Amino acid sequence: MLLLIITSSFLISLIAFVGVVSLAIKDEVLDRILLYLVGFAAGALIGGAFLHLLPETVERSTSMNVFLALSFGFFLFFLLEKLVWRHCHKGKCEVHPFAYVNLIGDGVHNFIDGLVIAASFLSNIQLGIVTSFAVAFHEIPQEIGDFGVLVYGGLGKSKALILNFFAGLTVIIGGLVGYFLQSYIGDSMIFILPFAAGGFIYIAASDLIPELHKEVNPRRSSVSFAVFLLGFAFMLFVKLYFSH
Repeated sequence: MLLLIITSSFLISLIAFVGVVSLAIKDEVLDRILLYLVGFAAGALIGGAFLHLLPETVERSTSMNVFLALSFGFFLFFLLEKLVWRHCHKGKCEVHPFAYVNLIGDGVHNFIDGLVIAASFLSNIQLGIVTSFAVAFHEIPQEIGDFGVLVYGGLGKSKALILNFFAGLTVIIGGLVGYFLQSYIGDSMIFILPFAAGGFIYIAASDLIPELHKEVNPRRSSVSFAVFLLGFAFMLFVKLYFSH
């Protein structure tokens, strides 16, 4: 199980390098691709929360603590974004000082992702894989944005890639902490799942879906909504045909 957690976390940390792809793509094409990536990620996060994380928790505990954990996840992600995160999918953010603050926020975010991945795998392997997919789908557009923040903030491309990767490695640390934390908190580890669901719902509803609303072209707007549904349908497909 530990190997699965480390492998999934490491693969997700490699997504940090996807930012360099944005340098070789024209802005128009990048915006179009990002719109659809954001749509798919939003659908996958909503599907991951409502079809996988919450049902898995409710099966094991029907106490009010499940919904308190969900609410806490939602509130904490809101607070963290207010303090240190700033999602920027097109690289139009403040300059140099913020670049380093963004790295800190990204590191905290990835650490929490690692905790969530560990808790999911410790619950069951299928849930761990689905959660890893949900995290990865969200990380792709975010890492492109984070790389843009660092470059526009005055960092060289190579330095931006390396620092972004190091921030991404905190997902592995989170995975390891989550794995070894299990032996200390036991069954309480299950409440990380609704906590993650709250975070997924917040990110999808507060950061990603508003990006889709900014598209004014009717055709692209319709396609982005279809891709959003596709992200949700992917999670539903996994739930129906690969659930334990």
